Amino acid sequence: MFIFLSKLLPLFVYPLGLSCLLLLGALILLWRRPRWAAAAIAIALLLLLLGGNRWVSDSLVRSLEWRYLPAGELPNAEAIVVLGGSVYAATPPRPWIEVSEAGDRVIYGARLFLAKKAPVLIFSGGRIDWKDGGPPESADMAQLAVALGVPEQSIFEDPTSLNTYENAVNVKRILQAQRISRILLVTSAIHMPRSLLIFKKQGIDAIAAPVDFVMTEQTQQEATTTPQSTILSLIPDAEQLEHLTRALKEYIGIGVYRLKGWL
Repeated sequence: MFIFLSKLLPLFVYPLGLSCLLLLGALILLWRRPRWAAAAIAIALLLLLLGGNRWVSDSLVRSLEWRYLPAGELPNAEAIVVLGGSVYAATPPRPWIEVSEAGDRVIYGARLFLAKKAPVLIFSGGRIDWKDGGPPESADMAQLAVALGVPEQSIFEDPTSLNTYENAVNVKRILQAQRISRILLVTSAIHMPRSLLIFKKQGIDAIAAPVDFVMTEQTQQEATTTPQSTILSLIPDAEQLEHLTRALKEYIGIGVYRLKGWL
């Protein structure tokens, strides 16, 4: 039930979902409370304008993504842990497993292994039956890593994790069984602050190895380089609304996980 509610309830807090609720309320109030309806419409419009604004979106995303930037070359560790949320199952008509925008996680994890940063590669991630279906994501990630040149005998899997807390708990069991203490933690940069806090709460010596950045130095410069880019940054954009929603998801997750004592 927690998994379902954690997916459902935040939808009504994100700008798009909250705007829809406000517009629905405005329709109900339109005839009897026109001023209230107008206020609800105004708030909904403001949410969409701010949520889709590039400056607002970039600032919130950057506050998460740039928190654990590596100071230099990553050190060696005993294992590389890659969190799920980046691979689609090979369900028809897909010819094979496919990667999402966050597929950089698997590719970067394999690259670190091939660079001899650690002798073990651990993939953590299951699939929710009512949401994704298919085999565990850890198995699909392992297939992709093997295709990239990682030997099967160097791969371990956690196929049952359904959220970041379970990632940490299940990976800890693998680490203890293999007598591993120090890891490189690979996940999307926007997801790294929450992930690192949870892994450290489990007593795992985790070093951040973020990837899948939305915000880069060039991206930051582009927003104000020319009058044209400045104007476009002020106009609501669906992509920026998505980026801001992802950032809000992480901040809400940090708050909820902290209340549950998971970080």
